[in-house]
Amino acid sequence: MRRKEKEIADKKDIEAVIRACLVCRLAIIDGDYPYIVPLNFGYKDDVLYFHGAMKGKKLSLLQKNKHAAFEFDTRLELIEAEEACDWSMKFQSVVGFGKVSMIESPQEKKKVLDFIMAQYSDRHFEIPEKSIKGIAVYKLEIEQMTGKQSGW
Repeated sequence: MRRKEKEIADKKDIEAVIRACLVCRLAIIDGDYPYIVPLNFGYKDDVLYFHGAMKGKKLSLLQKNKHAAFEFDTRLELIEAEEACDWSMKFQSVVGFGKVSMIESPQEKKKVLDFIMAQYSDRHFEIPEKSIKGIAVYKLEIEQMTGKQSGW
């Protein structure tokens, strides 16, 4: 990282940024261009979890290429100034990459859906078997991630 003073180096602090976020942006390879999709997610032990439909562009692209990148951002605050080039932004962010795989086992899918719901609620939910069977569930095993912040 070029600006070391902005780096979030401690893994616990990086994970705190992830847990503070509502959306994960996933970048998937689509030929010559990235395809970016915002997702609900769960995080645990260097693995991101997400879900989606059993058909569609995200699934199709991930079947062709398992490599993906991700981005989180939170605590966004615009800092205005008199001069245009003096405007700035307070933020915390995490970026990284890894490989995505599908989870097939209904028991594992249920566990992952519980991780995802835990990102958003302290409540426990019963997930119907029909829902578990009708949804694609993925995990992204993180190979590398870095955190950055400004103004905090």
